Amino acid sequence: MTAVFSHGRLRLYLLKLLDGGPKHGYELIRLLEERFLGLYAPSAGTIYPRLQRLEADGLVSHTAAGGRKVYEITDAGRAELNQRAGELAALESDIAASVADLSTLAGEIRSEVRGSVRDLKRELREATRQTRRGRWVPPAPAPAPSPAPATAPPPPGPEPAAQAEFDERLAAFTGEVAALVRARRLSDAQLRTAIRLLDGALDGLRRLLR
Repeated sequence: MTAVFSHGRLRLYLLKLLDGGPKHGYELIRLLEERFLGLYAPSAGTIYPRLQRLEADGLVSHTAAGGRKVYEITDAGRAELNQRAGELAALESDIAASVADLSTLAGEIRSEVRGSVRDLKRELREATRQTRRGRWVPPAPAPAPSPAPATAPPPPGPEPAAQAEFDERLAAFTGEVAALVRARRLSDAQLRTAIRLLDGALDGLRRLLR
């Protein structure tokens, strides 16, 4: 219920509407909606309990017509309206101010909606143009940055002097073995033994360098 109808003021306004002639509940709802320019309409659950209370207090009565209850103000109801004329005038003023506020708010909302619709239409037109040109790619959310994989620091390289010494020893070893084999004129069995020795030395180096 809109704030202007707090503290029993809706009850008073229903009496005012019924003072214009008998009405059923949905007619009262429609009149209230028109008064608020369609920006507010009370529910049946708001209106009918108040009509029942007004009837219990003797301010309205009802008759059945076409399966509906038609409510009519009583003399006691008109007497209450007269007694509360000043309060009713203040209520009318508050309703007018509320309608103005609601209209302003509705206008702002409509402007925002129209702006959003224009933006959407513009984006769709641009997407259509890009698609026709074969260049449009649907926007994708930026991927979340992933932490850089932890990598072990590279092992330190050999000192230049050590590397040079190794290269020198390897060349000397190769030359000396070749010279020994040629000088001794080894038999096939001795050559096979030498090969196994070389393979063993190579395997030892492989294990060392794993």
